Amino acid sequence: MNDALQGSVPTAVDSLFERSIIDVGIPPCPVILDRFMDEARKDEPDYNRLATIIVTDVGLSAGLIKTANSPYFGMRQRVRSVNEALAVLGLDAASRAVAGIILRKAFPNVPNLERFWDASARIARLSGWLAQHFEIKGLRADDAYTFGLFRDCGIPVLLGRFPNYEAVLAAANQDALRSFTDVEEEHLPTNHAMIGCILAQSWWLPEEICLAIRNHHDLAALQSANFNLPMLSRRLIATGQVAEHIVQQQLGLSLTQEWTKLGAACLQVLDLREEQLEALYAEAAPVAAADE
Repeated sequence: MNDALQGSVPTAVDSLFERSIIDVGIPPCPVILDRFMDEARKDEPDYNRLATIIVTDVGLSAGLIKTANSPYFGMRQRVRSVNEALAVLGLDAASRAVAGIILRKAFPNVPNLERFWDASARIARLSGWLAQHFEIKGLRADDAYTFGLFRDCGIPVLLGRFPNYEAVLAAANQDALRSFTDVEEEHLPTNHAMIGCILAQSWWLPEEICLAIRNHHDLAALQSANFNLPMLSRRLIATGQVAEHIVQQQLGLSLTQEWTKLGAACLQVLDLREEQLEALYAEAAPVAAADE
């Protein structure tokens, strides 16, 4: 963990986490993503070589093309090849899209995750839509989408590592008073936000997204400009929480108590009013209900 990430969010479990990181089972950065990023980070990346890396995986190729054809990029003509997708997305967005697509394949030994991935994809899609809809200052739709996909990626790691985590997760979802991560740390030597932050960092995601993942249940970090959390990270957290709230309101899915604890702070960060939410539910309904 780099100094910037470690220094921004000091907690009592940092040392425990550092000692047990291998045992927790964070999946290493996949070889195909490593190869892609090695090329993408060069001064003059070879787009043909990048495309060659991607087309070795049919599912990854299809996923990247699908991402490039999403409404966020507003293409009048549909992208039909990996080369075209790379040109449309650009290296930053393409790198994050590749990481997000690979993420879903990274937990073959954790059963019954389909509902989790569907919910993550839905929240990611809504987060991207919200970033565009409100033209949130400094927040790009692809950043919001990436954060939505990776926000809770620590959960499948912990499900695969700790037999009691499903019960811990249920308790954290139902607790309307304590921080979600405090409930986790009552039973575990870590929490899903910390694990997700490290996974995202090791998979090449930008620091602001990693910090948002680490702090997305932390009310103090969301509220205080003195917490040393970048404003972009705070906007990512708030946008993702509003997206989750819309899913809860529209579909009765992803039920948690987080809006009770964080909702007012999220609206303040995004400069939204409570009375705007009713209209927002109706406008966002088609996005929330759409299949990925």
